Amino acid sequence: MGSLRFVVQLHRARRLHYDFRLEVGGVLVSWAVPKGPSLDPKVRRAAFQVDDHPMEYVAFEGVIPAGTYGGGDVIVWDAGRWVPYKDADPAAAVGRGELHIELHGEKLRGKFVIVRTRRDEWLLLKKRDEFAVDGWDAGACPLSVLSGRTSDEVKADPEWFWRSDLPAAEAAVPARSRTPTIEADTEGLDAIKENGTWEVFGRSLRVTNLSKVLFPGLPGEEPVTKRELLRYTAEIAPTLQPYLAGRALNLHRFPGGADTKGFWQKALPAHAPEWLPRWTEPGSGTEYLVADEPAALVWAANYGGLEWHPWTSKVDRPDLPSYALIDLDPGTGTGWEDLVLLARLHRTAFEHLGVEAFAKVSGRRGIQVWVPVERGPGFAETRAWVERLSRSVGAVVPELVSWAWEKAERGGRARLDFTQNAVNKTLVAPYSPRPAPGAPVSAPIAWDELDDSALRPDGFTIRTIGARLAARGDVFSGVLRAAQRLPKL
Repeated sequence: MGSLRFVVQLHRARRLHYDFRLEVGGVLVSWAVPKGPSLDPKVRRAAFQVDDHPMEYVAFEGVIPAGTYGGGDVIVWDAGRWVPYKDADPAAAVGRGELHIELHGEKLRGKFVIVRTRRDEWLLLKKRDEFAVDGWDAGACPLSVLSGRTSDEVKADPEWFWRSDLPAAEAAVPARSRTPTIEADTEGLDAIKENGTWEVFGRSLRVTNLSKVLFPGLPGEEPVTKRELLRYTAEIAPTLQPYLAGRALNLHRFPGGADTKGFWQKALPAHAPEWLPRWTEPGSGTEYLVADEPAALVWAANYGGLEWHPWTSKVDRPDLPSYALIDLDPGTGTGWEDLVLLARLHRTAFEHLGVEAFAKVSGRRGIQVWVPVERGPGFAETRAWVERLSRSVGAVVPELVSWAWEKAERGGRARLDFTQNAVNKTLVAPYSPRPAPGAPVSAPIAWDELDDSALRPDGFTIRTIGARLAARGDVFSGVLRAAQRLPKL
C-alpha cells in the first residue's frame, strides 16, 4: 500500500482543539484531540472520533462561518503522508479500534498508535523511536505549515471560507473582497452617438437615446444620462452579478427617467432577446429575467430598469430563502440618527448571537441588513426569526419603533419591517441605482461605519461608488459565503 495523506488542523471553534485526520478509503477519518498530538512517548492524548470529512478539506485553512458546524478559524498545523505499518486494511483496523501508523509530516514524524477505549473515545500515543522527544508539546509550535501564519492572523485576514452547505468540491470559497473588474468595452459605447449596437460582454445589444437624462443632477453637478447609467452598469456588473445569479429579478422601471412615475415589471417582454437567461415560475407561468451573465444586467438598464431587485430565494427552490432581510425605514418624526441607533442595536444583537449579517444604506432614506442562511428553513421561519429579533431590539427603544403592519408615520416612528421575508418580496440589490437626483446607489457598509457621523443613506452615487470599491473592496461579499443556521432566540 502506498502512502496516504494526513493533516492536523488547529481549530478554534467553541473550544480550541486539534483535528487529526487520516486518509482512509477516500475520506478523512477524523479525531478531535483537545491537547494536540505529542512526540513524547510518555504522553497519552485523549482523542474523540468525529464525522469523516471529504478529501477536499485536507488543505483547508481559513474560517468556517459562525453559526455553521465547526464555526471558527482553522490553520493547517501539520501535514504530510502516512503509512500503516501493522495493518494491511486501515479501514478494518479503525473498525476494530486499533490503528498503527507511521507519520511523515513536518512536525509529526515516526510511529504512533491510536486506540479506542470506548465508543468514540480513543487514545493517541507516540511510539518510542528515533523521532521521540521527551517533553514535546504541540502548543510550542503554533504556526501553520501551509502559510506560516498564526491562528489569529488567519482569523483576521482569511483567504478562504468553508461553506458546508455546498458540495465539497465547491465548499472552499475565496474570502478576500473582490474589487470591480471592468471587462466591458466602454469605449465601444462612447463611439455610439445616440443609437446603435454595442458589443458588451460578448453580446450584441441595441442601445437607444443615449443622451436622454435619466436622473436630475445634484446641486452643482450635471444630470445623469442613459449613456452614463449604461457605462456604470457595465462596470459594476462583474461585482454585482454573483448576488443576482440563479435568482429571478424584478425591475423597477422608469422609462421616462427618475423624476417620472415608475412601475414594477416582473415578466420579460415578448421582444426580449432570446439569449437572455430566464425562468418560468411554476403555477403563474410568469417568465422572469435571471441575470446569470453581466450582459443581462446591461440589457435591463437599457430597458429602463433603474432599480434591480433579486429574489431572496433561487429559482431551483423558490420556496427556500438564502437570506433573511431586515428593513429599517424612518418615520416622519424620526431622524437619520435614530435609524443609525436602531442599526447599532441590531449590530449588538448579531454580535451577541454570533450571527454574521451584512448592512447597506438603501440609497434613499433607510438601512437594510441581509443575513445569509443555509437553505432549509422556509419563509415563515425566517420571517418569524426576524420579527422576534426586531421586537427584542424595539423593546430597548419603544418610543422610536413602529411595526410592519402599522403605517410608518404612526407617531412619526421608524418602521421595522420583517414582512419582506416572503416569496417574491425583495429589497434592492447592493450597488443598484435608486431613482433620485445624482443616481444614488444602495451601498454596502462595514458595521463600524455606523459610528461615522458623515455616513448618509444616499451618500454614494454611480459616480462615486467605484472609487469606494477600489479603496475598500466589496464589503458585502460575505453574504455570498457565510450561510449559517439561525440560532434560537
